[in-house]
Amino acid sequence: MADVRVTCINKQPRYNPHEGITHLGGGTTWKWTREQVIASIEAKTNTFYTLEGGKRADVGVVTGPNGKYVRTHADGQWNDNLLSLPECP
Repeated sequence: MADVRVTCINKQPRYNPHEGITHLGGGTTWKWTREQVIASIEAKTNTFYTLEGGKRADVGVVTGPNGKYVRTHADGQWNDNLLSLPECP
């Protein structure tokens, strides 16, 4: 199992708070669809995280009214660290 840092996202449209993340990536190294990341987390083949200000936040899978999506979790709280990441190339 790999522990993978997420450093960028793609979201369409980028600044719409009601639309979900479509892709997560690690700069120019890797880029997966949200569905691929969810499947990998659920199969326990990889773990994903963000690192902001030296603080790690793990990426988890949440089931909402429109299906599954990804969200970060740190210090016992779900938060939106992914949305603050830059756009993936």
